[in-house]
Amino acid sequence: MKLTKRGEYALRTLIRLGIADRQGEGVISVSVLADQERLPFKFLEAILFELRQAGYVESLRGKHGGARLARPAKSIKMGDVVRLIDGKLAPIGCASETEYEKCSCPDEEHCGLRMLMIDVRNAIANILDRYTLEHVVEVTLRKQEQQAAIARKTARKKVVKSRHADPADGFLAALLEPVT
Repeated sequence: MKLTKRGEYALRTLIRLGIADRQGEGVISVSVLADQERLPFKFLEAILFELRQAGYVESLRGKHGGARLARPAKSIKMGDVVRLIDGKLAPIGCASETEYEKCSCPDEEHCGLRMLMIDVRNAIANILDRYTLEHVVEVTLRKQEQQAAIARKTARKKVVKSRHADPADGFLAALLEPVT
């Protein structure tokens, strides 16, 4: 499974709309949403159309129009959104439950690669289906609050540090981190 730009942008859009909903912001104009998330406007419009068709987002027209969540964040599973936008979760077609494709392997039933990729698919599905948009919004806001607290503490020190992917920055680590 590779998350496409379309899938990434759809998830980022839903997270931003979830944060807006949680903070009582209500409707966000598409142009503001595109600017805040640094997304191409026309691409975002197409993504919002797809999310609206699936019932995740609703649009309001007019001067104060824009987009907002159409249902509670706790009812939106991340796996469902990824499947909607990007299709199958399996890295190869013969390991997919929803979009199975016959492979060229001479003995698919006993193929070690297929068995491994089924485990990969299951691991990805278990993670994405375990978490809802509400979980991701909670972790995002918690991480923002922690970063703001650190920034306040180190405001007098001007330390510039480059960031790299760190396991401590992972979703589960942030979710399990105690709130300060």
